[in-house]
Amino acid sequence: MGMSGGSSNGGRGSRAVMSEINVTPLVDVMLVLLIIFMITAPMMQQGLEIELPETAASGVSTSEEPFVLVITKARKITVGGTPIPTADLRVRLTAIFEKRPNKQIYLQADKSVDYGFVAETMAEIRAAGISNIGLVTMPKSL
Repeated sequence: MGMSGGSSNGGRGSRAVMSEINVTPLVDVMLVLLIIFMITAPMMQQGLEIELPETAASGVSTSEEPFVLVITKARKITVGGTPIPTADLRVRLTAIFEKRPNKQIYLQADKSVDYGFVAETMAEIRAAGISNIGLVTMPKSL
């Protein structure tokens, strides 16, 4: 003898199949992800300052300090605060980069310096055997 539940649909139960998708949890998850990306995106552009753990192993040297050449408003060329005369630039750069494996230089020029002087400086850098030149700029503020 079976027990009858009193349902009219042949004993299958009184619950009907729900064919709609509940989107509320999906919206919640998407909003959380949006907030996470809004917080982490500026950090990826600016970088984070972290302290790396110290080890006893010597490690592998991956890169050197970046070599930054600065051109001031007065058209003076300096490297690390030391002024370099324009006439001696090629000779000094050749001597500095002779032993360096990374032949890359970053050029940071004041925006009031005319383009011709910057182009002349870049030509001297290339004549010293350095073909990888990066121009340092500030991001545009809105």
